Formats: sequence, structure tokens, C-alpha cells
Amino acid sequence: MAEDAGPNIPSWRLRLTYVVIVLVLVFYAGRLFKLQIIEGAYYRAQADDNRFITISIPAPRGVIYDRNGVLLVRNIPAFNVMITPALLPDSPAETEAIYRRLSDLTGIPIDQEGPPAAPCVPGRGILQLVLEGWTNRPYDAWPIACDVDETVARILREEQVDLPGVSVEAVPIRDYITGKLTAAIIGYLGPIPAALKDAYETRGFVAGRDKIGYVGIEGWYQNILAGQNGQKSVERDVAGRQLREVGIVTQPVPGNSLRLTIDTRLQAAAETALRNRMEFINRVAGEERTPIGVVIAMNPQTGEILAMVTLPTYENNRFARFIPLDYYLQLEADERGNPLINHAIAAEWPPGSTFKMVTAVGALNEGVITPEQRIFDPGKITIVNRYFPQDQGKAKDFICWDPEGHGYVDFVHGIAYSCNVFFYKIGGGFPGEIDEGLGIDGVNVYAPSLGYGAPLGIDLPGEEDGLIPNPYWKRITLGENWSTGDTYNSVTGQGFVLATPLQVMTSIATLANGGRVMWPHLVQEVLDGEGNVVQRFEPCVLWDIADGVRTPLESIGVNCPTLPEEIRETIQISRQAIGSPDVNVEPWVIEQTQQGMHLVTTEGTAEGYADLETISSAGKTGTGEFCDEVAREKGLCKPGEWPTHSWYAGYAPFENPEIVVIAFVYNGGEGAVTSGPIVRQVMEAYFSLKAIDVDRAD
Repeated sequence: MAEDAGPNIPSWRLRLTYVVIVLVLVFYAGRLFKLQIIEGAYYRAQADDNRFITISIPAPRGVIYDRNGVLLVRNIPAFNVMITPALLPDSPAETEAIYRRLSDLTGIPIDQEGPPAAPCVPGRGILQLVLEGWTNRPYDAWPIACDVDETVARILREEQVDLPGVSVEAVPIRDYITGKLTAAIIGYLGPIPAALKDAYETRGFVAGRDKIGYVGIEGWYQNILAGQNGQKSVERDVAGRQLREVGIVTQPVPGNSLRLTIDTRLQAAAETALRNRMEFINRVAGEERTPIGVVIAMNPQTGEILAMVTLPTYENNRFARFIPLDYYLQLEADERGNPLINHAIAAEWPPGSTFKMVTAVGALNEGVITPEQRIFDPGKITIVNRYFPQDQGKAKDFICWDPEGHGYVDFVHGIAYSCNVFFYKIGGGFPGEIDEGLGIDGVNVYAPSLGYGAPLGIDLPGEEDGLIPNPYWKRITLGENWSTGDTYNSVTGQGFVLATPLQVMTSIATLANGGRVMWPHLVQEVLDGEGNVVQRFEPCVLWDIADGVRTPLESIGVNCPTLPEEIRETIQISRQAIGSPDVNVEPWVIEQTQQGMHLVTTEGTAEGYADLETISSAGKTGTGEFCDEVAREKGLCKPGEWPTHSWYAGYAPFENPEIVVIAFVYNGGEGAVTSGPIVRQVMEAYFSLKAIDVDRAD
């Protein structure tokens, strides 16, 4: 019997099978060729991205000193307790024991449900925090308790061998040594806002970890203080566990440090003088009559700010770890005091009689009046208040602060006595005596020249521009024509005129130094980590009203090589908006105004209040009427009886000024009575400290 030869497979089937096999092999070979050869670099990069991660190394932030080298801001370690979920023991009992030990030491509850929140924000228990870590990155250390006491941190480090998965991390935080005393100047740090996240990440910052300056020096000089983060590459496994460092480590570049122009001793003296005066007023009134006060001291020859106090203020150390919502809301709720605002540069009030120096300079320089000419002050004058030239107008009385009047006064005594009628007449004109006063157009020339109406470019964020009104502004803003009475009010710093304390001080400092508008600044030097000077901000003359040369806008700041470009642009743009400091004040005009301000302290409105015993001085008082919502609610806004802000700006020595000081007290009453003594105390402190420093040097 013949053997069975098996199934007879048609040859075409075999050939078809071979073709399919070949095609499959070709497909996979092509696919492998594409993946490994053509697209190999792309997938290799993706694999490396999964295998390697780049870790940012934070850069130390620069510290801040005062002008004498006193440390104001430093970096100190804060200790955070961390748990790496993947490294916890397998035994539930051992893990539970670790949780109990951590809870006992840190006060964090073991089990507490709470809404999702940022790290270090209280409200959740250890179990919830560890679960979050397991869910996201089990091999990363997750914060359980932040900013624990150093003793707790030391105990946990000693016990780490018995607490697997637990670690203690030391992170730098800001320590604001002078706290409230300099908070308005220094500012504070905060997390990177979502709106700026992309911009900062492109510069190497890490959102959620790195902090940036929000306000004050911390905010304005953020780029100088922050430095540059470093980075390193780390290989990790599929679970996210770090295996080893690879490649070259880029070390972080520490931020530079700053030396300020502030003298902390003078700052403390100014704060004490202002606070005591405000507390005295409130105590006598039996209520919080005056919630806001400002003191600024500056060297009029250099523009260096020696002290800047604004009350009320806040404790920036409470923002050092994180910004507590309850404290922040408490500060925001104080609508009268607004402690988060630096009132020295960001608040605007009617400057009152301090603004009369604008009218005095303009009227004398324009020939409206001569130094010898005497103007009669009967205590009250009546004008025809017109809204346009053909308007018949209505009679309106304008009253001097002294209802008896000052009689006949010349230029210097008009300043010394702060005679309202004198300034009404030379500012607005008066039939039969002054044919045409300086007028509102003249005010809009001389006020900007003395520093009003636009930011002065101080190296702090938030500076306001004040307001020098004109007919166009009133028509656009209020829909009304300019009146004669508006001019009379404006030339005495009332009506619509608004100014910051910095602007008022700058106007007096400009006259004190002979006409130079100095750049007001708070930073003297930029230092590297070794204390070497990297950059020094030299005194900068923004413009000179008495140099005999009319100053075109485009040249403002050109002769100041150290003036930061952003400040130069701010000044140019803002000055263009209100008009050029295009004046040429004769030197003798400035000398006359100086003599008038000297008389203020020897026989004028500040005599006995702001004059110094052994050093000659000069200054100008101001009592600015106001009617805000609080005054209106209390029924205080009565014609002729409005409440008043207190101003006084003075400088010394009169012959060669070294310091100019301004004090402002909200609802403080007469300028001489309330603010004069504050300025005197600050000046006395300055010269006492100067004598001490000279003795030490000898």
C-alpha cells in the first residue's frame, strides 16, 4: 500500500504566503528604519525627556543695607518638614507611628479634610497631604509643615534614621530686621502671579517656588536683587525616583545687594516724632481724627532720601513666609488709613499754602510784582467771579487766614506771613492794584518747573502725578468753564490743585539749592556678594530752572548717566503730557524767595514752632482745606470752616542747606502748629546724629 503524501497545497497559495511574509517583513523593516533612523533623534529626545529632568537651583537673593551699612534685610533659613510618600515604611503601624510623631512635634493633625490649597497653607491633615503626594509624584518630597521652629527641625533631623520618608528642608526667607519702620520703603515678596508666570519662567524662575518683589525696593529692584537661578540635569526611573546627576551643573548667580540712602537712625526719629504728634491729636480729640501722616527728609544738594515715614504702615515680616489672607484683608479694610499705600509718593492732597511758592516765583519772575512793591491786605477782598470774559459774574469774597488782615506787605513778608490776599492779588490780579496776575496759564508753567503735576521718577513703584488744573482740564473733566475764582483758589494751592508730599518737598528743595530739580532716589549703591561696588547712583540734576538755558523736553535727564532708562522715559513722557520745564528763573528771584522762607521761621507763621535754636533755617507752612467723604458724613464741610490738612516743609542750614524735611498730617489743622514741631524734631535729630558721627570719626 502506498504512503499518504499529505495534503496537496496548491503552489499559488505558497507563493501568496511567501509574498505576505515578505510584505510584512518589509513593512516592519521600513517601520523600524523610520523609527530608528529617520525619526530616531526625535524619539531619542522624547525618551531622554522622560528619563532626564532639569532641576532649577535657586539663587540667593541680595540683601539690603542703609547708608551706614546697617543691615535692613537679610536671608534666614526657614525649616519645612517633608515626606516622600514612596519612602514610607510598608507597615501601616510604622507609618501611623511616624504620622503621630510628626503631629506631636508640628501640631499638624493626622487626619483633617480640607479644600485643595497651595503648599504650606493650613487646613489639611498629614494623611491628605501624603495622599496628594502619592497621586502626583511619590518620589518627590512633599511639605507637611512649613516654617517650623528650629528646635523641632533639629529634633526631626536627629530622629530621621527612625523616621524613614521624613526629611527637613531649609529654605531661605526674607528677614526684615527693621520691620514696620521701613516696610513702606522696603516692601515685601510674594508668589509669581499667574499673569506673569510665562514671562518669569522664560527667565529661569520657577512658579510656585520662587518669589518676586511686589512693592517698594523689593519690587523696583527685583532684577538686581533676584540673581539668576542655576540648573542641573538628573536621571530618574519610571517611578520618578532620582538616580544620578548627569551633565554639567550650572551654578546659580547670587543677586546683588543694595545700599540705600536711608539713615535708619533718622528714620526712627522721624517715625517717633510723627507718631507722637498724631497720637496727641487723636487723644485730645477723643477719636481718630488724623489717621494718616508723612515725613520725608532729603539732601537737597543730592536728592538722596534720608528718611521716609508713612503712617499707618504694616509689618512686612508677616509676608515673609506667605501672605496671610486674614492679615491682608485686615489691611485692605482700613479705607481711611490705607496702610498698604506709601502716602509719601502715592497719595494726593491739596498742598495749601506750601504751593504759594509757585505763585511767588512766577509772579516775581514775570514782573507781576517787584520785591519792594507793597500790597494791601485788608483781611478780605471781593472779586467778580466770571466763567467767561463777557460773563457779568457774581461777587465773591476771598478771605485771608487772619481776618484782621496784614496791612501793607512786600514780597518777602507776603511769604513770611503766608498772606492769602497778597497771593490772591499777584496770582489772580486785582483791579486798581495788580492789573494782571500770574494767572492759571502762568501757574501751569511754573508749577511743573518746580516738580508738580507729574512723577519725579523716584525709584519706588506707585508714584502718583498730582494735578495742576487748567481750563481745558475742567471743561473735559467736569464739563464746566474755568472761573475767576478757580484761579484765585489755585494760586494758593486750593481748589482742584493736588500734590504728593514728595512733590511739595521737591519744590522747596529746588528753591533751597538755587533752582536745581534733583532726582529723588533711595538707592545709593549696588554691591556684589563681596561688598564691592558694582554701580553707584550719582546725584542727578533733572533740570535747572535758573541755569539761564531753557530746557527742551528731550534733554531732560540726558546729563545723568546713572539715571535708569525706565525712569528717564517716565519723566520725559509725563513732562511732555503737562508741558516742559521751559522757564528761566532769575537767580535774584530765587534769593528773594529764600529770604521770604527764612523770615517764615524768624518772624512769620513758623516762628516758635519750627525754628531751630542754634541753626538758621527756612521753610513754608501750609494748611490745606479739604472735604472728603468722611468730613462730609460728619457735617464738617461748611463754607469757611472746612477741615484742614497740616503741612510744613523746611530746610537747614539756611546759608548752605544740608537737609530738607516735609511733614504732612491728615486733618491735622494748622501747618505750623502740627507739622512745624515734627520737622524741627527731625532736623534736630539730623544735626545731633551728624555731631555724633563727627566725634566718632575723630
